[in-house]
Amino acid sequence: MDPDFLNAFMQPSTLNQFLTEDVVAKGEKRKLIKPTSSNNPRLEELKLFLTEWINRTLKEEHIVVKSLEEDLYDGLVLHHLLENLGSLKLDVDKIALTEKKQRQKLSVILEAVAKCLQLEESQLKWSVESILAKDLLSTLHLLVAIAKHFEPTLALPPNVQVETITIETTSGGLKTSNAVECITENKENIETQSKDDAFDELFSCAPDKLDAVKKALLQFVDQHVGKLGLNVKDIESQFSDGVIFLLLIGQLEGYFLNLRNFFLTPASTMEMLHNVNLALELLAEGGLLNFPVSSE
Repeated sequence: MDPDFLNAFMQPSTLNQFLTEDVVAKGEKRKLIKPTSSNNPRLEELKLFLTEWINRTLKEEHIVVKSLEEDLYDGLVLHHLLENLGSLKLDVDKIALTEKKQRQKLSVILEAVAKCLQLEESQLKWSVESILAKDLLSTLHLLVAIAKHFEPTLALPPNVQVETITIETTSGGLKTSNAVECITENKENIETQSKDDAFDELFSCAPDKLDAVKKALLQFVDQHVGKLGLNVKDIESQFSDGVIFLLLIGQLEGYFLNLRNFFLTPASTMEMLHNVNLALELLAEGGLLNFPVSSE
């Protein structure tokens, strides 16, 4: 047996648990936080921060979370959280008592999350099974992703890293590998990316040229979205809901934006934020945005 596996799980009960195929089936991989990281102060800080954030968000609904693993696995809290943050109406029962119903409920919830965050299946760091199994690593990744999307100005504890062990059951026995995984971004990297760019210098050093630059940008935008029968006269007001922003990206990049992925006529601040977040994500994926921008 791999010695790393024995070193990672010193308690016999824990070791015996993961030796069963019911926990890690043949050919399946399972990634877990090592016990050596369980007392990591940064990890504890993040867990406390997310717990308090959920309780603050759902205060009016009288929902109190005490344990991220124990209180989120059945989908009830996640359901309320998404409805509260994103005004999402999910076609599932509020309470799911059986494991089958909980699995179905989580499937709908996580599908909605993936759609909102514009994530492909290969990009997901969680699954129905891992959340249902009360997996802390998956639960943290899910909550951090939701928080960053719906409340981008939320000051998540930075630089949270954990040691992980990936376990795979093969025909030759248990195979393990160790790694260090980031759950939240490195603050130093964010600060480095936040250095002044050309427009910061324009605002501070040459404000007299700002009107000329705005005029040139308006002409550029109008030239491209004009093909869609749209007319842009004001950068601040017409870009605030993200619609022109998204249509411009689509025109410049030459691809079709599915109308189901954004709100063409946003009716709330949340819908506007969704549009702007999507536009920023598209820019980042295209390698056109290498510094943080607040969608708000």
